[in-house]
Amino acid sequence: MISSTLRRVSYVLACVMQLSQGADEVRVVARGRAISKAVDVVEIVRQRFMPDSVKLGEIKIGTETIGSGEDQRNVSTIEIQLVRV
Repeated sequence: MISSTLRRVSYVLACVMQLSQGADEVRVVARGRAISKAVDVVEIVRQRFMPDSVKLGEIKIGTETIGSGEDQRNVSTIEIQLVRV
């Protein structure tokens, strides 16, 4: 799950490490303002670090309801799958 507090490079390195150690796929998940960071992370992994080794898999978008009562609000979500070729 991507948060808005850590730097992109931390997530990029985590994805590259997982894929390099034999994982068949990595899923990058984010909500709200962190969605753009998730897309950046996936594109950096795909284009700079592993251009011939991974491809985009399934991409899911959705909405989650957060909070309760009057504090309830909808937040957009994204899940991007990177698959090793």
